[in-house]
Amino acid sequence: MEYIFTERAHLMCPNMCFGIVMCINKELNKSRIEDTVKCLSLAHPFIRALISHEEKENRFFYDVKEVSQAEINIYTDNVLNVDSPEIIAEYERITSRDFDLFKEGMLKISVWPSGAKTIVLMVFHHLLADGRGALELSKELADYYALGKQPVHAEEKLISSVSEFPENSRLSFISRLLVNKANKQWEKENNKLSFEDYHRFADDYLKSDKVKHNLSVFQTSETDSIAEKCKREGVTVNDYLLAKLFTEDKIKRIVMAMDIRKSLKCYNPGAMGNYSTAFSVELNSFEGDIFTVAKKVHEKVRLISSKPSSLYLVLQCYAALDPGLLDAAMMASRGRFESKAAGFIGKNFFHMDKAEGHSITNLGKTESEVIEDAYFIPPASPAIKKTLGVLTLNGKMRICTSER
Repeated sequence: MEYIFTERAHLMCPNMCFGIVMCINKELNKSRIEDTVKCLSLAHPFIRALISHEEKENRFFYDVKEVSQAEINIYTDNVLNVDSPEIIAEYERITSRDFDLFKEGMLKISVWPSGAKTIVLMVFHHLLADGRGALELSKELADYYALGKQPVHAEEKLISSVSEFPENSRLSFISRLLVNKANKQWEKENNKLSFEDYHRFADDYLKSDKVKHNLSVFQTSETDSIAEKCKREGVTVNDYLLAKLFTEDKIKRIVMAMDIRKSLKCYNPGAMGNYSTAFSVELNSFEGDIFTVAKKVHEKVRLISSKPSSLYLVLQCYAALDPGLLDAAMMASRGRFESKAAGFIGKNFFHMDKAEGHSITNLGKTESEVIEDAYFIPPASPAIKKTLGVLTLNGKMRICTSER
């Protein structure tokens, strides 16, 4: 039994799904796909899991079953490539309703033939994995499907307590004061949001929450050129992309996701679950060219990532808040659940009351001898108006934008 800790904030929050699309250099074979997913589920128990609830402690946990809970849809009509509109249409179909995680798994896979190749769409719920974990699982699927390479079994161990975080990452005095006040107010309200009530709300919410997805691609030569310019200017490609979003959209604040698995003692290589954090990068001016802005971004990111109290802020909030209050934050912020405490946290801590934010999740650079092309479809968090999902495979960088 594994108890959810950091992922709980993603449980009762709509649109916390995301996708990996890839073209594998192997022709479609239905039984091979099914065998591959079965093999992956044996190596990664969370693919065999549903979510269950322990009433006494109000804890949600991964209820691991004997067989895979992944849903597989295999289509017979050829698609031209990963850019084919059928793929995004399928992603939007799958994410047009809330996953009932008490009855269905956290992974849905759709497959198409593409001549002598196979196109795969993997849709993940955030409780199964973060973006980095999803990418590694996708590569394992491709390696087994095309080469017969066995995935390595990974023992699952989630973040179980604040002791996993650095000592100097504790919330500031003001933040602790506000969290403690909200927790006390929540206790006085003596209220509780059930998953069933949330699930009905989420399904209703998703019917009217329309998200568009757009794709752009930088060929290897373009990616290399950008990387070379960034190197000369002393910034990263991610700094450049943030600067581009700042200047093009004329915004002052972007939420950036960061992988922290290498910093956590509990993480086992290959494990599923969520090992990422997020923080805000803010700029007051965009004077100069894009690399001038990128240098400002670089310094901001460097300062935040070197300061545990800033880097772990969101995770420390998750840990300090009453779990039931965290469950209710989204609905209360939208006026669909009566709680001043949860409404305050949802609005003022997580900005869930309006979709006005901008964010970027960059899964970085990776290589594969069997994946010809791939991209990452980022989640469309209710707090975010526009999200960029970035993935660079074999030198080609693709950006998928999820935008309301």
